[in-house]
Amino acid sequence: MHTVAVLALDQVIPFDLSAPVDTFGWARLPDGRELYDVRVCSVAAEVSAAGGAFTVRAPYGLETLAEADTIVLPGAADPAAPLPPEVAEALRAAAAAGTRIASVCVGAFVLAATGLLDGLRATTHWAAADALAERHPEVTVDANVLYVDNGQFLTSAGAAAALDMCLHMIRKDHGSQVAGHAARMSVMPLEREGGQAQFIVHELPPAPAGATLEPLLRWLEANCDRDLALEEIAARAGMSTRTLNRRFREQTGTTPSRWLHRARVRRAQHLLETTPYPVERIAAQTGFGSPTAFRERFRRVVGTSPRAYRQSFQAADQVRPRSH
Repeated sequence: MHTVAVLALDQVIPFDLSAPVDTFGWARLPDGRELYDVRVCSVAAEVSAAGGAFTVRAPYGLETLAEADTIVLPGAADPAAPLPPEVAEALRAAAAAGTRIASVCVGAFVLAATGLLDGLRATTHWAAADALAERHPEVTVDANVLYVDNGQFLTSAGAAAALDMCLHMIRKDHGSQVAGHAARMSVMPLEREGGQAQFIVHELPPAPAGATLEPLLRWLEANCDRDLALEEIAARAGMSTRTLNRRFREQTGTTPSRWLHRARVRRAQHLLETTPYPVERIAAQTGFGSPTAFRERFRRVVGTSPRAYRQSFQAADQVRPRSH
């Protein structure tokens, strides 16, 4: 069982604390078996929550960090508060042992205070990004992404981005099927549009329920393997190209061609994860015309090559039980 230790420091932000607990808790194999043993730990037996609404009784102590496979660091009300020396020592020891460590929101200040983020790219809540960069100039702070995955060390932006980051870790550990189930149970998309890093996938811009373009968007997604000209799309929608462009911007916030490219990339991701098809076949099946055009567009949207994406996700996509 993969052990996840969530460290609650004094004045812990409630959502930062609960998001990883719930998200990892939803991860299940198809037969219902749990995949993560989530433990809330702290320096003291009881800590206060930010705002003083309640207190948290942590059932585990700091020694849990040495036993964990993954450590999650929620933010606290005062991110500039000094880090207890015993916490810093425990985190450094865990990192030396190869433990994965992730921070939520301003929990990046805790991780940065250990020196483990030195020389790395990281993110935090946009409102705290300047303060993090000023306090830790050796860390490259990127406020334009939902999260950053450096391999062993991950950081997420605002509290809601903790869900994105945790789903990403579940997906890397157990593949898209398990992560997709956890996302549905969390009432979250598996990937969200916005600033992205590494393997985060751009979500298709949604159309409001009942929008006039909704049938057209379904048709486009089903036919994204075809070479679709703007004129054909407009004819399918029963409107001029000018009206089509205007309606697309009004209802999806983007253009027909960009929406179609994104749909093709998502189809390609699915094929890379679930089939052994060569890049040439996937390029043809997703309407890119040539492997070169496919590789360029895929890298632009996803941030990595099709080959690297497949190596990261296809092997993990075979759902398998973990050793206990």
